[in-house]
Amino acid sequence: MKLFSKEQIYEGDRLTTERQNISSTDLMERAGTQIFNWMHMRMQGAQVPVHVFCGIGNNGGDGLVLARHLTTHGYNVITYVVNYSETRSKDFLINYDRIKNVSKDWPKMMTNSANFPKIHKDDIIVDAVFGIGLNRPPAEWVAEIFQKFRASSAFTLSIDIPSGLYTDKAIANENAVVHANYTLSFQSPKLVFFLPETAKFTVQWEVLDIGIDRDYLVNTETEAELISKFEILPLYKPREKFAHKGNFGHALIIGGSHGKIGAVNLASRSCLSSGAGLVTAFVPECGYHSLQASIPEVMVLTDKEERYISDIKFNIEPNAIGIGIGLDTREETMKALESFLEINKNNLVVDADGINIIARKKSLLKLLPPQTILTPHPKELERLIGKWSDDFDKLDKVKSLSSMYNLIIVVKGANTVIVYKEKIYINTTGNPGMATAGTGDVLTGIITGLIAQGYEPLPATLFAVYIHGRSADIAVEDYGYQSLIASHIIETIGEAYIDLFKPPEQTTEPAQEQEEQQ
Repeated sequence: MKLFSKEQIYEGDRLTTERQNISSTDLMERAGTQIFNWMHMRMQGAQVPVHVFCGIGNNGGDGLVLARHLTTHGYNVITYVVNYSETRSKDFLINYDRIKNVSKDWPKMMTNSANFPKIHKDDIIVDAVFGIGLNRPPAEWVAEIFQKFRASSAFTLSIDIPSGLYTDKAIANENAVVHANYTLSFQSPKLVFFLPETAKFTVQWEVLDIGIDRDYLVNTETEAELISKFEILPLYKPREKFAHKGNFGHALIIGGSHGKIGAVNLASRSCLSSGAGLVTAFVPECGYHSLQASIPEVMVLTDKEERYISDIKFNIEPNAIGIGIGLDTREETMKALESFLEINKNNLVVDADGINIIARKKSLLKLLPPQTILTPHPKELERLIGKWSDDFDKLDKVKSLSSMYNLIIVVKGANTVIVYKEKIYINTTGNPGMATAGTGDVLTGIITGLIAQGYEPLPATLFAVYIHGRSADIAVEDYGYQSLIASHIIETIGEAYIDLFKPPEQTTEPAQEQEEQQ
């Protein structure tokens, strides 16, 4: 699903009115009616008080359309106008006149927070104060109204976006943003619904189709996309009846050090479970027996050193290499990695200490093959790109690094983001149970296994991140968040593959909590 920018949304509105020969007021009527239909289907005439707070721009106009339909259908609705400016949009004024024609109780004007109405916790608040056009902080008294929304504990429904949020930059004051229980977003969700600092302002969201021009929606390229089953399924490569293990590639997992051989175990197992035909692990001598005993399907090569990797040499020809898990960052290992990168021509996935070593010596970035995949957790990412001031700054820094060195970078989190140059892809699977040791090693193995099978690096990364999270969503049903471990995720990779082909009604919905996973 495409995530349209503010500018693209405005252009879509303009083209829709032009191509469908309707006015902007007609489009507003369509949007407000869709919100009413959503509420009407759920409320079924219930007389709980509905408090509709409207701004004086187009978002407020949407709110007035909703309030008018609620009124004409006999609901107990009270409408307010948050009068934060002398400037009104044309469509707001038209709908202000329309609602006055259907109700003797005209919208109540609010010019400060002192006359905020009494709202019971069982009431409903509709937030239609600010839309996507907001470009400066709300006035202090308006922010106080938003705080009163929250203090009331009433269910709060935001129209299009929680008021006070920007679509394209960070907020300065959390108290100046509406905390919505639910947001009805027109035509597509907003990027800020998925970023750690701003996702918390709406517990849930849903998209309403308001009939924006289909050609525009299909043909417009967006900076951000949401990745779900429907985007992943077309990437799947089916297997031929007479295929054999040689058709599905040879993956090499390089890593491990004394006390950290388990990371290689997890990556190798998940690599196999992703479908790689052959998997070899390259580890220090101390890892030989444990790997041979615990994963009989994996071949093992060892370094001459007992406790760490000092020289990366092998006599096989892998199709993809995953490197860095449990590797250690001692001087000898750093030199070994640099020597390896100087001669390596294979597709590469770099994780954990591999990233930490590169972060210490940034010149190694120039040695990475095109479309190398980096999978840092937040602290590793910080070592790589430096500190960031907010989520937008973080994404800008990641995009810059990706573009400069032609890298695919996986930004792990509750909604893992895959960045390739100026494009970002937001994953929709996964849950808080993934916040446990080893889940990143599992992801490295899955990506490496998919590339070994012939998937191109970017599709392999998107597919792997989705399957990784979906496996965890399946496993968490049996283990719960607290008891989920990385091995459980490997055990359900097969079920995640099968789940791709289940009809929607048979698919278990992923957990919705917006907490960091890894």
